[in-house]
Amino acid sequence: MNISAIIKIIISFILLIMGHLIDTFNIQITLYVIAYLLVGYEVIFKALRNILKGEVFDENFLMTIATIGAFAIGEYPEAIAVMLFYTIGELFQDYAIDSSKKSIASLMAIRPDYANILKNGKTEKVDPSTIKIDDIIVIKPGEKVPLDGIIIEGETHLNVLALTGEALPLKRGIGDEALSGSINEEKLIKVKVTKIYKDSTVSKILDLVEKATDNKAKSENFITKFARVYTPIIVILALALAIIHPVFMGYEWFPWVYRALSFLVISCPCALVISIPLSFFSGIGYASKEGILIKGSNYLEALNNASVIVCDKTGTLTEGVFEVTKINAKGSKKELLYNAAMAESYSNHPISISLRNAYDGEVDLKKVKSTEEISGMGIKALIGKDTILVGNATLMEKYHIKYEVLDEVGTIIYVAKNDEFLGSILISDKIKKDAKETIEYLKKLKKEVIMLTGDKLEISKRVASSLGISKYYAELLPQDKVYKMEELLNDKDGNIIFVGDGINDAPVLALADVGISMGGLGSDAAIEASDVVIMTDEVSKIGEIIEIAHDTMRIVRENIFISIAIKVIILILSALGLVTMWAAVFADVGVTVLATLNALRLLRMKRKAR
Repeated sequence: MNISAIIKIIISFILLIMGHLIDTFNIQITLYVIAYLLVGYEVIFKALRNILKGEVFDENFLMTIATIGAFAIGEYPEAIAVMLFYTIGELFQDYAIDSSKKSIASLMAIRPDYANILKNGKTEKVDPSTIKIDDIIVIKPGEKVPLDGIIIEGETHLNVLALTGEALPLKRGIGDEALSGSINEEKLIKVKVTKIYKDSTVSKILDLVEKATDNKAKSENFITKFARVYTPIIVILALALAIIHPVFMGYEWFPWVYRALSFLVISCPCALVISIPLSFFSGIGYASKEGILIKGSNYLEALNNASVIVCDKTGTLTEGVFEVTKINAKGSKKELLYNAAMAESYSNHPISISLRNAYDGEVDLKKVKSTEEISGMGIKALIGKDTILVGNATLMEKYHIKYEVLDEVGTIIYVAKNDEFLGSILISDKIKKDAKETIEYLKKLKKEVIMLTGDKLEISKRVASSLGISKYYAELLPQDKVYKMEELLNDKDGNIIFVGDGINDAPVLALADVGISMGGLGSDAAIEASDVVIMTDEVSKIGEIIEIAHDTMRIVRENIFISIAIKVIILILSALGLVTMWAAVFADVGVTVLATLNALRLLRMKRKAR
């Protein structure tokens, strides 16, 4: 909330009351002028600046001439009241729009603070930007890869979820590429740098976000658009009112000039200025109670006009956490899980963790006599007197185990005990429970749903098929997602929403007409780059967001109609000399009350997507 604006409003209101209570004209007029300038100087300054730019007819110009006109005819309280109304309305508007959105500073979290360069057999921490091509860097377990390069020594698993959206860490060894921004999960590796920092993957992601944010079109304020039409009409009518009768009919100038200036004062759309931001504010307020943070009223308008919803997969439509989803045991499932969990007991790999989590008993490490990792295949373990094999089909073939092929999409683990096949276990990223229902609901709303993901094609195809998504694009790097989104934006008919959660999604979130991020599991970068944040990580909230936008825009249209209709009636009566200025102010207040009550309906509306 803008504290300084609130203080100015309060002081201005106090000065207005004091001026009304004091009889001495000089003191009274001084208090009125100070009160007026306190809340009105920014409006006057904007009006003058826009006139110099050739942008005359906006709401600032209308407020300025109307209130100066009120001073000219001695209606000082009305001039101040108009500016107070307008400032309060602007305060609502400012609170509801992008001022709350911070810069993408949190993306610095993915930027490595240092790189371990290898010199004369010793490592030294240096700034990544000082590293040159062909330098050798060392990445320890748990550290981020600072620059793109090729692994020349060591073998490990790299977590690339933040870069590609692929949930399963990738095994990488000598000759494999290591992308900057990925995380070394297991063992020390040495990497020969192939790109300097400004050309690295992580640097490109940062640049993409900044450019996408800069290029994003800002929704034009409705009041400004309205004023461009309304203001010149009002000014022309006021001039006509002041001139026609004295010039062509010989009437006295003063009464008609007074009536024209009164007409200008009455023309100020104070109720409109307040009712529209208040309607948006109610929509945003309701959304926040439902765990949805909408960063500006312009995004509600954009959501209402959305025709395409593009979703990331991992962490958005799926849980982003690996777990056992299917067990095919030749005999006892418990024995199958027990042996798999015991063999994987010393590993911190996500697959190993998911196997241990699936086994509901205790893992007695004393029984594990030895474990041997067989590169690219799995693990051979001695548990008590039993030899256990846990790994892929290649491991089974290496030890001549007769196994049954499991034809499923995901990570398949085969288990054998003393050369006897025990069964297979499917590990996959679980689809969120509300994802399918949400996709179906979005289709009912006639929204096209598209999936973009960095995950493998076969996994993406399975998820898309399960959810009923007909159009999807897989194996995309962050820059590929941006290019695809640009294609969609160029071909769009209506606004495009993107829903994502990872650092790799940040550029696309910033580029889309409306970016929605999953706040619970989502990265700080994605949350900062997005326009809407779902704090509960529920996919079903996407449908609710669109419903809130629809309801809000309907209320906004109703309030616009009410405000303008009553304003036109009062203006006509004013031109005919049938109402006073205070009657017009009273009508404005009445309209504001009606609009407020109408806006509050947003808080009680029932929504199907809930």
